[in-house]
This record gives sequence, C-alpha cells and structure tokens, in this order.
Amino acid sequence: MPLITYRDAIRDALREEMIRDDRVLILGEEVGVWGGTYAVTRNLHEEFGGKRVIDTPIAEAAIIGAAIGAAMGGLRPVAELMTINFSLEAMDQIVNNAAKIHYMFGGQIKVPLVIRTPAGWGQLGATHSQSFEAWFAHLPGLIVAMPGTPRDAKGLLKTAIRSENPVMFIEHARLYGLKGEVPEGEYTLPLGVSDIKRGGRDVTIVTYSRMLHVALGAAEELAKEGIECEVVDLRTLRPLDMGPAYESVKKTHRALVVEEDWTTCGMGAEIAARIGRDRFDHLDAPVERLGQVEVPVPYAKNLEALMFPDERMVADRVRKMLS
Repeated sequence: MPLITYRDAIRDALREEMIRDDRVLILGEEVGVWGGTYAVTRNLHEEFGGKRVIDTPIAEAAIIGAAIGAAMGGLRPVAELMTINFSLEAMDQIVNNAAKIHYMFGGQIKVPLVIRTPAGWGQLGATHSQSFEAWFAHLPGLIVAMPGTPRDAKGLLKTAIRSENPVMFIEHARLYGLKGEVPEGEYTLPLGVSDIKRGGRDVTIVTYSRMLHVALGAAEELAKEGIECEVVDLRTLRPLDMGPAYESVKKTHRALVVEEDWTTCGMGAEIAARIGRDRFDHLDAPVERLGQVEVPVPYAKNLEALMFPDERMVADRVRKMLS
C-alpha cells in the first residue's frame, strides 16, 4: 500500500466522492482558490469548478446554515470550518438544526451533511487551540468521527459523505503531515467501529486522534521493559463502540484512557464510566485517565508543550498502574 499524508488521504476521499456523486459539493472559507487553511482542498476548485467548491464569506453560521439547506434539498454538502474553535459561531445551526431536523420532522427530512474541521494546537493561542469533540459527542442526532490515521481518515470520510445523517468529522491539525499506508482503489470504513491498533496483555490504553500516536509510542518504549500495552483506537466518538475496549480489559484487567482534551466532563469520563460499569468484575485497579492540564492553552511554546500528554507521561502512568 502506498504511503500518503493524512491531508492527501482526506483530499482523495473528497475527490473520489465528488467524481462518484455529482450531488457532493464543498463550501467554506478559502476552500476554493486557496485550498483551505490547511491545503486539504487544494486543486479541487480547478477540477470541479466554483459551483461545487464554493468560497464563502467569513460567517460560520451562514456556512452551516447554507449547508443544512442544501442537504435538505437533496445535495450532499461537505462544509469546512477553518478550526473547531469557530464552530462556536454556528452552534445553533449544528445543535438545534442539523442534529434535530430528522427527529422534528418524523424522519421525513434527512440532513446528509458532513462538517469537516480541524482541532488541536500549535502556538495558536488560548482561543484557537481547543478540542470540543466532547461537546458534539454529547448530542443525539450527530455522528462524531475523529480518525487518527490516513487510512482511517479516508475510509471514514467516504462513509460520512454517503451517510444520511449529519457527521462532525474532526481532524487534528498536527496530523495533516502524518504519513501512513492507505489502500489503493475503492474502500470505505464503517462509522461507529473501534479498532485495536496494537495487541498487548498488561494494560489497555483507550484513545483516539493524535493521542493514538502518543499511546503507540509509549507502548513501544514500555515493550522494551517487557510491558505489553494493548492500544484501542475509538475512531468514532458517537456512536461509541466500546466492544474492543471491553474485550481488551477482560484480558489485561487494567485500563488507561488518554485524551488531548481537558478531563473534566470530557470523552475520557464517559469511556472510563462505561468500563467501570460494564467491566467492573474484570478490573484489578481503578480506570486511570490522562488528559491536558486544566488551564487555557498558553501561546508560549515551552508552556504549551507542558499542557498535553506525551509518551513519557503515558509510560509513567502505565508503570504506576502496574507497580
């Protein structure tokens, strides 16, 4: 399988779906001539034209409102928000329109909409470095995907575009340059299905998005000490497939949840609660959680680096769990 970047995998998914289905269109700030802030849609405007790759004003509520209307009218829009931080400007459209129209109209009207947006950080300051996946995973009516590899990003995005439901498709800004193996030819991956990215016997690490690679790096280091961690990648946060994590905990009897977000009321709280409730009899220790420091993300590079879990922190927590 060829090695391509996370960015190119997403672009390939968009291009293939636009070729396959002429109802698919892209809209957002600078998605056309400039190819988006992170160059994900580069060259698509030249190939498909301005009627299918639409540059919009800087108005997130208008972008999502227009996309919802297009979806209700029979199209399959992919709306890009420059960062997940700007979703705050469109929360009414996402929360009260996209997530509820299917329900409020008794299933007669569907909203086959994808909202693509990067989360994450990189000296972007306190208001541009946030992760709001737990907010959207809280909502009935939305599907929330947060893939951590190029292969998963492409396969899940193609499925999201074909879905009859609104999908929040959250990409991590620091993963765009990551290379990984991506199958050639047509393939899709199911939404709502977790994946075991590394087998192990001693501790289960449950994670998603960029933290997947932090967990895998920590597992690699711990393996040199004879500690084998099983790494479960959730991939989709709503619906949340806990099956692989449950089976893993039956084997390892210990679980660590690693997330990049703040831990208070975060995804890790939900994951840990489910493991504690449904696999209580298999646990030899409390479920551990590891997330970012509970302060706004600082701009200073040295302080920012202290905010988020890294391989050393994950490895240290695993050692403590086993001590």
